[in-house]
Amino acid sequence: MRLDDYDPGDDIRDLGRGGGGFGGGGGGGGLGNLLFAFLPMLLGRKMGCGTILILGALAFLFFGGGMQMFTGGGGTADPMADSRGAQGVACDTQAERFACNVFGSTHTVWGGLINGYQKPRLNFFTERNESKCGAAQAAMGPFYCPADQGVYLDTSFFRELEQKFGAAGDAAQAYVVAHEVGHHIQTISGISDQVRRAQARSSQAEGNALQVRMELQADCYAGVWAARARNRAGQPVMEAGDMEEAMRAANAIGDDTLMRSAGQRPVPESFTHGTSEQRMSWLRRGLQTGDPRQCDSFAAAI
Repeated sequence: MRLDDYDPGDDIRDLGRGGGGFGGGGGGGGLGNLLFAFLPMLLGRKMGCGTILILGALAFLFFGGGMQMFTGGGGTADPMADSRGAQGVACDTQAERFACNVFGSTHTVWGGLINGYQKPRLNFFTERNESKCGAAQAAMGPFYCPADQGVYLDTSFFRELEQKFGAAGDAAQAYVVAHEVGHHIQTISGISDQVRRAQARSSQAEGNALQVRMELQADCYAGVWAARARNRAGQPVMEAGDMEEAMRAANAIGDDTLMRSAGQRPVPESFTHGTSEQRMSWLRRGLQTGDPRQCDSFAAAI
């Protein structure tokens, strides 16, 4: 990908490892908590990609629409963990720097599409920390917390994406970051609040179905970013092969694929992120159109 360097500002910070950052708050735990909520389903029927799928459907169950997660993580330990303190310098590793560059690029794209665009905050953490939605843990994978409008990322997930999901490449990593920023777009546009209110009136299966549409829209928004993003030289950030990398990532983290990988029978009523085909389809829609108006997954057949 042809990304410019992005100078870290007030919207990016490295929380390091520990319990600092926020005083616990409102809206849910992490994928670790999801795991516990997911166990009954797991034992009976649910998902998991090792630790991963178990984590997916938990998002709605435990948060009621609080945190928005890319997928469940497997909690891969970060070899840099012992060398980083409770707080660190943001964008000081290769993985963080890449995430910062993607994050900065999303501001340029969405700032040009939304009047009065309000930036989210990117929070790096190592293994565990806190958000206003509750615990931030590597096992949860990347997530967005609407309570503090923050994206939370332990960059060890990038290795996990390659090693456990078979989705290597910078475009796959960029998709992760852009997807979480997509949840921020849903928050500032009021979509998230509308969905949470609808989920509160819904059965579990209906609420899960709404959550799937939320995730697919965030996938589409990630595609919109990739289609529109340009570097300072005016070149598209996407290069040959990048679309295929992003598609492999979307395919790898579909609910049905993750459940099969965990030896479970796919149960559509328990899906919270969408099938592999759905995730690829909505990411492709954003990539091909570059138009956020085409990302209305609530009005379209999915």
